[in-house]
Amino acid sequence: MLERTILHAEVVYDGLGTPREDAAVVVQDDGTRRQVIAVESLARARESFPDAGERDAGFALSPAPVNAHTHLDLSGMAFEAGGYDAFVRAVIRHRRAQASLEAARAGVAEILSGGVHVIGDIVTDEAVMRYLLGHPDLSGVAYWEVIAPDPEYAEAAFEASRRKLAAFRELERPGGVRVGVSPHTPHTVSGPLLARLARLARGERLPMQIHVAETADERALHGRGEGPLAALLAEFGVTWRASGASPVGYLESLGVLDAAPTLVHMVHVDDADVRAVQRAGCAVVHCPRSNEALGCGRFPWELYARFGVDVAFGTDSRGSSPSLAVTEEVAFSRRLHGGKANPRALVRAAVKGGYRALGMTPPRFTRGAPADAVFAWPVSTV
Repeated sequence: MLERTILHAEVVYDGLGTPREDAAVVVQDDGTRRQVIAVESLARARESFPDAGERDAGFALSPAPVNAHTHLDLSGMAFEAGGYDAFVRAVIRHRRAQASLEAARAGVAEILSGGVHVIGDIVTDEAVMRYLLGHPDLSGVAYWEVIAPDPEYAEAAFEASRRKLAAFRELERPGGVRVGVSPHTPHTVSGPLLARLARLARGERLPMQIHVAETADERALHGRGEGPLAALLAEFGVTWRASGASPVGYLESLGVLDAAPTLVHMVHVDDADVRAVQRAGCAVVHCPRSNEALGCGRFPWELYARFGVDVAFGTDSRGSSPSLAVTEEVAFSRRLHGGKANPRALVRAAVKGGYRALGMTPPRFTRGAPADAVFAWPVSTV
């Protein structure tokens, strides 16, 4: 028996062009398969399919969103809101105490249960990297994290990273997770090493992701060599010399932006920073609940929109966010930004922005596509 259903939502995005309001996806089930037979305005769908049933799908219908930045090896870490410095210390304690692979498996299960299959994960354990590269239900990028602040050891750290990355790339599978590199931050990787990793990424077409401008303390550190972050680095034996530039300006001066890295957090930026990012073609990942929990401030959504920078969404880690559900990040962002970020822009960022941030081609669904290509966003996103 032929059954047709008109699915409508506040936002409908087929992956092409601009998301639409007051639109619908018409799905047909002939008993052997369910497929999309139309994507059009709600009024036109009702006119074209007068005998079809209707279902309110909630906030949005789109291809599945992307979790463009997470730390799966911290999935066993207890979430507790607090300051950034305290969080850094808690992460160090946690990594010393808990196995990474077990946590990563739990994190993947949580993400997949929400219907998301494309991720950008920061990896610190070789076993986790092998697990992600071999996972049959995931795609995206696994970024090998590099932390090496002492310029004296830049050459040795680069060679060690290059060898690891080459070995990991031998494990890549068509359609699966790709290998990338993640210099942790502009202040936990020395300038010479940052520059060499960026040249490697550019030359080898390796995706790159960097945490940048997460807290206001980073601007004080880079600009004047002062503040709580400078004290924290000194506590761990790191000698830091201020460049006088912003964190983004520092990366630009080293040529790192030439590799078009994806920049994560990017809360404390100005017009000059965003112009530089836009010129370099970098995407930015917004992690609103983590920013809130760690007291990092509000991501300037409207500034990126003004300069046309691609924005994606990420959950960061379980230690700084209450879940790994990217749809909940979008819901929080909607409340946080209000009229500065309309719902259509949020959906586009979570889908197309996520794929672009990971260097992937965004999907789309059209007439004839299987119905399961359409992701119905949970009602909690409203």
